[in-house]
Amino acid sequence: MTVSSRIGYADCFSGVSGDMFLGALLHCGLPEEFLREELAKLNIGDFSLTISTPAICGIGSCKVDIKPVGQKELRHLHSIQNILEKSRLDEHIIAKATEIFTELARAEARVHDTEIDKIHFHEVGAVDTIIDIVGTVAGLHYLGVDRLVASPLPSPRGFIKCAHGTLPLPAPAVLEILRDVPCYGVDVNKELVTPTGAALLKILADDFGNMPPMVITASGYGAGSHILEGERPNLFRLILGKPVDVAEHQQVEVMETNIDDWTPEGFPYLLEILFSRGALDVNLTPIQMKKGRPGFKLEVISPLHLAIDLRETIFNETTAIGLRHRREQRHTLPRQEIDVVTPWGKITAKKVITPRGEVIYPEYEECRRVALAKNIPLQQVYDLVKNMDRDI
Repeated sequence: MTVSSRIGYADCFSGVSGDMFLGALLHCGLPEEFLREELAKLNIGDFSLTISTPAICGIGSCKVDIKPVGQKELRHLHSIQNILEKSRLDEHIIAKATEIFTELARAEARVHDTEIDKIHFHEVGAVDTIIDIVGTVAGLHYLGVDRLVASPLPSPRGFIKCAHGTLPLPAPAVLEILRDVPCYGVDVNKELVTPTGAALLKILADDFGNMPPMVITASGYGAGSHILEGERPNLFRLILGKPVDVAEHQQVEVMETNIDDWTPEGFPYLLEILFSRGALDVNLTPIQMKKGRPGFKLEVISPLHLAIDLRETIFNETTAIGLRHRREQRHTLPRQEIDVVTPWGKITAKKVITPRGEVIYPEYEECRRVALAKNIPLQQVYDLVKNMDRDI
């Protein structure tokens, strides 16, 4: 690895394939010499690797073309695993590549109702697939990308001809691989996401959604092989950068449920448990439910990485039997915790940077503590904190 830790964003506005991913890595700065040296460690015989730099819709890109020299050999999963294990590649690269090939074979086996060991990689050719996958994993490793986020994937319409005949798009294997991955439909009659591209993202991506916070250091475009309708550039974009720690989560998961057979006296306890497990906000709203019954709408806002645990907490602590959940963007103002010097000692408050300037927001629990201890009105403490000089 030649650079420090990086985060990558796979922007699949026109889909993704193995050669497009590899082209984007080269366009981001992956040295061609390094790539060829890594591929030579596979000992898979002669092949032609051609790299060109076409302009697609005026955008510079990198295109990778791979062709085996001699007779095309069709390999099963176990033979590819054997090639990887006997290679001189880094153990991390071998492990990830094996995982990706296994995902490809699993999907094909499921679609064709056969055993995983009987699947061979005939659609893109064994050499093509091995180079695309190993090259991509090695490239990400070289560029120091230790976290990858991918955009939702476009799902086209139409048909594609393959060894099994004419298949609908997206290809059945692609749909199998993309279970639990966010996708959206587009009015395009061309293959946009190949099985290899889908498997690369399914295994390598840590998350799917919007671009995460980063300081961008590089971007590259990998070119596809066909022309798309509607002047859509057939490109895959990879954006690399240094991860940025944000004070608060700007993408959250919102969970809701309506319940009419739960006693609200348990809400303070539920509130305490949810906040202790990382909830950002929790509220309970009285509502009128079906058949005229009064009920409550429980809403919980969660960081993405804690959503599963918080959902489980809701099911365990309430009578809810279902949840609605969605991802939302939010914008929060910069803030920091400060100490306000008062006649009663230091009181913790928040300094918030608003468009109109700095605003001090007293913390309720702190003001409550002082009001009880000094036997003074709570509002008096609030007002003083807002207007006192601060010791920050």
